Amino acid sequence: MFRTPGEVFEKERRYIMPTYKRQPIVLIEGKGAVVTDITGKEYIDCVGGIAVNAVGYSHPAVVHAIQTQAAKLMHVSNLYYTEPQVRLAEKLTALTGMAKTFFCNSGAESIEAAVKLAVKETGKSRFVAARGSFHGRTIISLSTTYEPKFRAPFMPLLLKSVEFVPYNDSDAVREAIDDETAAVILEPIQGESGIRVPSPSYLKEVREICTEKDVLLIFDEVQTGFGRTGAWFGKDHEGIQPDIMTLAKALGAGFPIGAMLARGGLEFEAGEHASTFGGTPLACATALASIRVIEDEKLVERSRDLGAYFLEHARSEHGLASSPVVKELRGKGLMIGIELARPCAEFVGQALEHGILINCTADTVIRLVPPLIISKEQLNTVLTVLRGIME
Repeated sequence: MFRTPGEVFEKERRYIMPTYKRQPIVLIEGKGAVVTDITGKEYIDCVGGIAVNAVGYSHPAVVHAIQTQAAKLMHVSNLYYTEPQVRLAEKLTALTGMAKTFFCNSGAESIEAAVKLAVKETGKSRFVAARGSFHGRTIISLSTTYEPKFRAPFMPLLLKSVEFVPYNDSDAVREAIDDETAAVILEPIQGESGIRVPSPSYLKEVREICTEKDVLLIFDEVQTGFGRTGAWFGKDHEGIQPDIMTLAKALGAGFPIGAMLARGGLEFEAGEHASTFGGTPLACATALASIRVIEDEKLVERSRDLGAYFLEHARSEHGLASSPVVKELRGKGLMIGIELARPCAEFVGQALEHGILINCTADTVIRLVPPLIISKEQLNTVLTVLRGIME
C-alpha cells in the first residue's frame, strides 16, 4: 500500500513507459462527479476519463451489474454464444438505427474495424478524412488522424492513401472523392482538435455527397456518443445515418469495450475479422447497465440542458467571455471547448490546485467533458474557479 504520492511517482518512472504527461496527483476513489486523491483531497472531474465516465464514478447500478456478472461468467471465447453480447447488440442497433454490430475493446480498434470493412466491401483503399481529425494511435487509425506530430515518428503508415480536407467544408469533400475512394471518415464534432462544432448543414451535405458518389460514410462517434452532445449520438442532431459508425468510451462506463456498427448489406463474414476480448459477458453486462442508467436518469436531456446552462453563464457579461484571455466558447451538450488566446497548460495546474480537473487539448483549448450526472451546483463551482484563475 502506497502512503505518499512520491512513492507512486517513483515506481511509475521505474516500471511504466512514459507515454503520458500526468498531473501530479494519485487518484484512488471516485463517487458521482468527484474523485479523491491519495492525500484525501477531492476534485470535481471535468475530464471524466476523457468523455468515458458518462454515468459518473461508482454508480450503484453499474457496480451491481459488474459484481453480478463477474460472479457468473466474465469471459469465454467468441466461439460460443453469450446472452449479454446478443442483448447489447440488439440494444445498440435500436439506439443507432444501424443493422449489425462488431465488438472490440477500444475506440482505435473500432476505427480499425471500420476501415477494414470499408476496404473489404468496396475493394478500394483510398480515404478522405478531415484536418484536425483524431481517430486513434494504432497504425491504421493513425493513418486517418491529421496532426503531423502524432504521425511523423511512424511514417510510412500502412494506409498510405488518405487525403485530409478542411473540416466543415462539404465542397472540399466532394472535390477529394475520386473513383478509388472507399469512404469518407468524420467526427460529428471534433474532440481532440479543440471541440470543433460544424455548421448545421455540414454532415447532411456530406451524407448527400457520399450517396451521390457511391462512397461509404463513416462517423467516428467514439467521443460524441451516448448523450455527450445532448443527443444520443452526434449524427442525431441532423437526423442522418452513416454507413458505418464507431463507438467506445462512454459505452462501457469505464469498462473497456468498443463497437463498430454498419447498415444493412455491410458486414464481415466468418474469419474476416475477430477480437479475443471483443464483447465479453462482463463488458457487455456493464455496457447494458450504463445505457439503462442513461435512459432511466434522462442523462441525454440532462447533458443538453446543463451544457446550455454552462455556455449561457460562461458567455454572460461577468462570465468567462469577459476575460481577455478567452477567444471563443463552443460546444454541444457537455462537450465544451474554451479556446484561449495563449497555451492553456498553466490553467490546468491552477484549476487542479482549486480542486477542479480540466484537460488542455490542441495547446490552447480547455476541454470539458464531465460526467453527465454532474450537478448544476458543481458546474457553478467550475465556472467560479475558471473565472478566478483567468482573471
